[in-house]
Amino acid sequence: MPSILEKYNLKEVINASGRMTALGVSTPQPEVVETVCFGVNSYFEMKDLVNKTGEYIARMLDVENAVVVSCASAGIAQSVAAMIVRGDAYRLENLHAHAHNMPTEIVIPKGHNVNFGAPVGTMINLGGGRVVEAGWANECSAAQLSAAVNSNTAAILYIKSHHCVQKSMLSVADATAVAKAHNVPLIVDAAAEEDLKLYYQQGADLVIYSGAKAIEGPTSGLVIGKHEYVEWVKQQSAGIGRAMKVGKEGILGLTHAIEIYLERQQETGEEMVAKMTPFIDGLNALTGITSRVVWDSAGRDIARAEVNFDASAFGINAKEAVTRLQNGNPAIYCRAYKANEGTIEFDVRSVSQAQLTQVLAAMTKLTQE
Repeated sequence: MPSILEKYNLKEVINASGRMTALGVSTPQPEVVETVCFGVNSYFEMKDLVNKTGEYIARMLDVENAVVVSCASAGIAQSVAAMIVRGDAYRLENLHAHAHNMPTEIVIPKGHNVNFGAPVGTMINLGGGRVVEAGWANECSAAQLSAAVNSNTAAILYIKSHHCVQKSMLSVADATAVAKAHNVPLIVDAAAEEDLKLYYQQGADLVIYSGAKAIEGPTSGLVIGKHEYVEWVKQQSAGIGRAMKVGKEGILGLTHAIEIYLERQQETGEEMVAKMTPFIDGLNALTGITSRVVWDSAGRDIARAEVNFDASAFGINAKEAVTRLQNGNPAIYCRAYKANEGTIEFDVRSVSQAQLTQVLAAMTKLTQE
């Protein structure tokens, strides 16, 4: 009997790039998989399932309301639509068909209008919103954010992500103050963030998480926040949310994954350092390579192995190394955002010690080709 990889002619992948959508994000705990299987093989009154699991999650996180959606991107689109529709049945069914006498502008710091695998602006447009950028690509203060808000503003959107510009950017707390001063809702996309309570506690009205990243649930998303606003997000299941609905197995799987996530001791950055230290030592023994520990640029407690290439000594540059690693067997994926600058990173959270040995062997082989 052929394996799944053999049956579909798929490559084995070592994920040293982190919780990335392009690689399937993460691998849920066995208990979560068991819950997903129960969901797949059972029937429910779906509205009841959505409401009851939402109430359960809200109690766990000490928030007013919560709803499971299909992914964080869907969470953005449906949250934007919720702030435009605001419970109106006609606008719900005619979101894009007609001009409404309602605010539709979504104010976002210019440095947050990024492509995370798809453009943030596309998610805003899907939700019926129009992007209004505040500040500049390399700075956005509270005053600059405030200046972009007007009577046509439906919401402020803040993207908390390593994809975004980090320097000279206002904090979530700063954005909260601006939103409250103008009496407009603040939506925070915290897709890969690890603290499921922080941004709500800082005053955000809606906060969006990926269910499959830090939480390690099935492909899904989570929207938490003020009760009425979350109810408006739920309402989108009869609007744009119909095209991005989450299955019963995803709802149950994520709810269980959150419970496990809150109870389980998470791997610390220092533990990651200890895990990768022999690997870094091995990399530093290669001619033309300099490796060191670096910390997550968005402030999360995540340590990674940074690798700098001296192309003249190593033989190939960083971009070529990335390509060869991905084309290998197994395919090895690293973080290549700065490959054009001669630097890559290895994220060890989803990598076993045996796989780290394989990665080092593959890097060593590159020097011999």
